[in-house]
Amino acid sequence: MVLLQDNFKRVVAQYGLIRKNDKIVVGVSGGPDSVALLYLLNSLKKELNLTLHVAHLDHALRKDSASDRKFVEHLASCLKLPVSSARINIAQLAKKGSTEEIARNARLGFLFSVARKIKANKIALGHNFDDQAETVLMRLVRGTGLYGLTAILPKREIAGYILIRPLIGIRRKEIEAFLKSKKIIPRRDITNKQDIYLRNRIRNRLLPLLAREYNKNIKEVLVNMAENVGLDYDYLMLAARQKTGVIGKSIGLEKLSKLHPSMRRLILRLVISRLKGDTRKIDFRHIKEIEDLVLNRPINSVVDLPKGVSVIKRKKNLSFYRRKD
Repeated sequence: MVLLQDNFKRVVAQYGLIRKNDKIVVGVSGGPDSVALLYLLNSLKKELNLTLHVAHLDHALRKDSASDRKFVEHLASCLKLPVSSARINIAQLAKKGSTEEIARNARLGFLFSVARKIKANKIALGHNFDDQAETVLMRLVRGTGLYGLTAILPKREIAGYILIRPLIGIRRKEIEAFLKSKKIIPRRDITNKQDIYLRNRIRNRLLPLLAREYNKNIKEVLVNMAENVGLDYDYLMLAARQKTGVIGKSIGLEKLSKLHPSMRRLILRLVISRLKGDTRKIDFRHIKEIEDLVLNRPINSVVDLPKGVSVIKRKKNLSFYRRKD
């Protein structure tokens, strides 16, 4: 389908996702999205002189997961692309926390290790337009701030690696039609049809209800909101960085207390992100507690945050540090 390929190129150009001579690790689960992504990237390989490397992580969450690995390895072989694969028992690790979060972290860790090994500068993931709408709604349901509403960014740097999502502007039905036209049969995860996780319930039940009863264009509304909020957030973050200059592990109390609450909260998140690599598990109540520390609590008061981060109020500044739990 020429239409899909044109749309793919448009998204790539719009967000500046790919440049000539890029070396890209492509995360391929074997499902429709990642398989389509691999074929589309491979179609640009010669034109842009791309180096592609397929990466597959078997989460061992389904009895037939080993077949996904064989499928991906065969697919890479057919396309004459190198492949790295590994297996990890997510169910075993999930005894210590959320299955979804542990699977996500394991997947990213694996992709980072492959990128590091082959010296790739980018990692491509198969999130699409529908995933974006589902993520925005999921975060609204759970409760989120401005950053959470930006949902899945087309391009993002994490831990020194650039993650790109060239399918983010393409609908799931377009991807399915593309694969059908190419007579490509991807692997199917039957758990996607089951209401096991919140995302599945939103995909299978809440979004169809909203489209049927309230707004047939609900996905477009959610995706457009994410894009607009993303631009606003980028602008505010730029202003936050300019307000503080080079941020270390401490901020002047006087300056912080005089800032508008919106700017103050962004700066707090920025410092936490610099210290721990991200702001996962840091929610609104944590930011409010730090604000209370700044504005009301006595000198040498401490706030302990998730993931081993603490904040102490000194006489003239607010200091962030990693505690030894």
